[in-house]
Amino acid sequence: MQQNDASRDHANPYAAPLAFPEEAPAVAGATIPLADFRPFRSMWTRPRDTVRTIVATDPELHVLPIVAVAGIVAVLDRASGRNAGDSLSLAAILGLACVLGPLGGLFQLWIASHLIRFSGFWLGGEGNREHLKTAIAWSCLPSACSLAFWAVQLLLLGHEMFTAETPRLDAQPMLWIPLGATALGEVTLGIWSIVLLCHAVAEVQGYRSAWRGLGNLLLAWLVVFIPLLALVLVGVFFMALAR
Repeated sequence: MQQNDASRDHANPYAAPLAFPEEAPAVAGATIPLADFRPFRSMWTRPRDTVRTIVATDPELHVLPIVAVAGIVAVLDRASGRNAGDSLSLAAILGLACVLGPLGGLFQLWIASHLIRFSGFWLGGEGNREHLKTAIAWSCLPSACSLAFWAVQLLLLGHEMFTAETPRLDAQPMLWIPLGATALGEVTLGIWSIVLLCHAVAEVQGYRSAWRGLGNLLLAWLVVFIPLLALVLVGVFFMALAR
């Protein structure tokens, strides 16, 4: 029996390949060609396309590292705002940030995915928790990048970044210039993370508008805030009666 041409070419080890990797069919649902896919670059300006492609290929892609780094930044911000350095050494603060930051980031990711999915039902959201975690984590990319600003601040002031008194800064007022620039950079990245989160949640939930994604986030916040407010008001009411 005579074999057809396709069978002979397939059996021939010297035959030309049928297709190069970049010519392979696109993954269903992905909107960015995999050969050109650079999520750490495209997430900044094309969040919906980036999240859609990640969800279609590997929803767990870099989720844990991004959340862990963003968690470290969050702990450093809290420690600075509360002047933790007045009672802790710099090494202790950095150690706590490296341990509690990733743990806190993962816990917040778990809680946020539940709340956004729950509140999203009221808006017709269709995303599952795994995809919501992808959207939340990748939206934290700008916040995670602000760790670079923290490195500059620590090089300039060290322990004084966490103390109420800042003798080195008082003695060198010119340090306010780079500190102010890095602080502005942190704020900008924080705002951009929120913008990306609105777009990413909208994409996963199947909303056309990022404003609807913002509404989903506000509803998730109200799900927590309203019961807490009710508990506070009840407590105040009973304290007033006790008097």
